[in-house]
Amino acid sequence: MDKTVDIIGAGLAGSEAALQLASRGVRVRLHEMRPVVQTDVHHGSDCAELVCSNSLKSTKPESAAGMLKAELAGLGSFLIEQAMLNRVDAGGALAVDRDAFSAAVTRLVREHPSIEYIVGEVEQPPTDADAVILATGPLTSDSLAAWVAERAGSDNLAFFDAAAPIVMADSLDEAVLFRQSRYEEQAVGDYLNAPFSKESYDAFIDELLAADRVIKKDFETGDLFQACQPIEEIARKGHDAPRFGTCKPVGLTDPATGRRPWAAVQLRAENADLTAYNLVGFQTNLTFPEQRRVFRMIPGLENAEFARYGVMHRNTFICAPELLDRTLYFEKASSEVPVYVAGQLSGTEGYCEAVMSGLVAALSVYARLVDVEMPAMPRAMAFGALLDYATDPNTEGYQPMHVNFGIMEPFEQRIRNKQERYAAYACRGAEALESYRLALQEAGLL
Repeated sequence: MDKTVDIIGAGLAGSEAALQLASRGVRVRLHEMRPVVQTDVHHGSDCAELVCSNSLKSTKPESAAGMLKAELAGLGSFLIEQAMLNRVDAGGALAVDRDAFSAAVTRLVREHPSIEYIVGEVEQPPTDADAVILATGPLTSDSLAAWVAERAGSDNLAFFDAAAPIVMADSLDEAVLFRQSRYEEQAVGDYLNAPFSKESYDAFIDELLAADRVIKKDFETGDLFQACQPIEEIARKGHDAPRFGTCKPVGLTDPATGRRPWAAVQLRAENADLTAYNLVGFQTNLTFPEQRRVFRMIPGLENAEFARYGVMHRNTFICAPELLDRTLYFEKASSEVPVYVAGQLSGTEGYCEAVMSGLVAALSVYARLVDVEMPAMPRAMAFGALLDYATDPNTEGYQPMHVNFGIMEPFEQRIRNKQERYAAYACRGAEALESYRLALQEAGLL
């Protein structure tokens, strides 16, 4: 095909979009500013680097996250395939060895004959292509963000986001930590658990609240992205707030006491070799010295060595309900070349959501290139419901959203039992996926 598409950003969305278009014979120029221009949270220059958790959330079919993974697999996602090939044990979640996963995606991208990989910052989209996909993520460079803001007619919206620290496995006290997954009966669970007594928990929370922060302010609710609130901001809402959220001990039994701990911190493996662990839910704004001091108060982490400290940074996204249609077309940005937006810049949240937005943007662009109508993704699909919500002009006060049952179209007759309702959502979504696949095939897009 004698068509060229520029994709700006080689993260999850951009990499997926590039591979999808290249597999359909489109010439792709994939631009990535790293390592020439680095960010505060990236550590390397590979494609699809995971900068926060290494978990892609639940694989359970009767969950919105599980539905989304089935949709990605059903539509031929390259990245979900690589995630499955590079997974590490994480109970009912899909977690990956972050380095192996990124390296695998990078190989696919760099070795594809139809993808030209270009390193360097893009200050505004090129005008010599047939289409452009902006997939620069939440840390879009200032110059490109200024271009987007000018075309959008308003300032970029921003919120503060945070990442959790990672500790080295050989620095942990295995005599205190115990391996167990919540409610699971297998002899050896997938998570390490640090059990708090009431006294140790109270002391930890006191020090957490008193610790020095990088950004020295008490955040208002609207400042913070709700899915990644720093642990100290959760504690600021109430002394026991972490104990009923991130540090909830339900479903756990400490073998040292035979009882449920007062609170617990879960640690999830970062790689297949089990040499590093992520402190689940411990996104933070604490300074590095304070992270060492305070997080070493967690039982079993007294001598913890940090492979990566938690960081807090500004995320940028556009107001999707005002600017995007369901194909992710950014009409106000388009002049010489049609522009589409994918990934977190488009106002979605979550790794798999970013991958799917890249896939949808690629299909939408390809439909434009071959001059066929892009079939509408059914709202009964998990991502279809998110697209509907995120691009609805009536959606007010928008913040980036992940797939969830709360935005799905309810059944005409209410199903009161929650598990039965979730199973019904999944069944209806599977049928909608097959219908969508058929529509894409008939249009020559799949």
